[in-house]
Amino acid sequence: MRADSGTYTEHFVAGGYAGVALTNLALDLKEFNSLDELKLAFRASHPDVKSNLVVGMQSGQVWRFFAEIQAGDFVVTPELQSRWLRFGRVAQNPSYYYEPAPMDGCRYPHRRRVAWSDKRIDRSELSVPFQSALRAMQTVYELTHLDEFLTSIGRRDLMEHVADTKGGQAYDAYAVVLDRVLELDAGEFEGLVSNLLTALGFEGSEVIGGPGDGGVDVKGVLQVANLAHIDLYVQAKRYAKGKTVSSNDIRKLRSTIPHGSQGAFITTGRFGKDAPDIASQPGFVPIGLVNGRQLVDLLVEHWRAIPPELQQQLGLKPGLVLS
Repeated sequence: MRADSGTYTEHFVAGGYAGVALTNLALDLKEFNSLDELKLAFRASHPDVKSNLVVGMQSGQVWRFFAEIQAGDFVVTPELQSRWLRFGRVAQNPSYYYEPAPMDGCRYPHRRRVAWSDKRIDRSELSVPFQSALRAMQTVYELTHLDEFLTSIGRRDLMEHVADTKGGQAYDAYAVVLDRVLELDAGEFEGLVSNLLTALGFEGSEVIGGPGDGGVDVKGVLQVANLAHIDLYVQAKRYAKGKTVSSNDIRKLRSTIPHGSQGAFITTGRFGKDAPDIASQPGFVPIGLVNGRQLVDLLVEHWRAIPPELQQQLGLKPGLVLS
């Protein structure tokens, strides 16, 4: 749930609920027996809206909130202008209630009681597909990354299946792919990152540093339909799985990036807990962070744009991770 991009998240947590609104329709949703009835009421209260698509979208997201959310479901919502996500579980039925004149500063009258956790999720640690799903424009929508979500909150016990095993150990497709990537030498890895930038839409991506130089390794330029121009300077670190990039490494990279540009740190390892705060420190050049698992996600998503020579050298198939 988007909570107006996090505007009302603090209200949700403080009040123990999650909510939505349907503009100009001040009616308890319990008065409706179907989505079609809600659509008719929406049309009556919005005579200026002629588009069936708009009527369906506006009514549909509120109806999903009322009819599809069940007791025990998890709810995820973003904090305002933050990388953090809050989560909680929907209370036992009847959890829905109508607040026609909210007094707590939140304008949403349609509410469900939610027990919010004191813990938060750092979205920068989530997989690339999961992060992309969180950018959906709908107010209420269902996330499909259940296993990753349950792992991130420490509730793997709620998973409905167990991973395939081999020799008694869980099969980790990410680890297998990273093992192949780590077989590349430093120069080949920088070339892989350069080709990934090209696949992502950057022009003129090129390796500009040398292995072990401690500075920028790859540069690319992103032009977005004459709307934006981004010069990106990237450091590519081929670290052993599990090795942590130090905060000092991120600061060193920032010192080499020209003013007005942006940076990225791409590694096969991982980042420390304070890395996102340092990378997005106000008043400084922003640094994007891509850890080993996220690098694998990008490889899978853009595999067909990787040169055949690199594909052959890595010896990977997308199905290794996608299946």
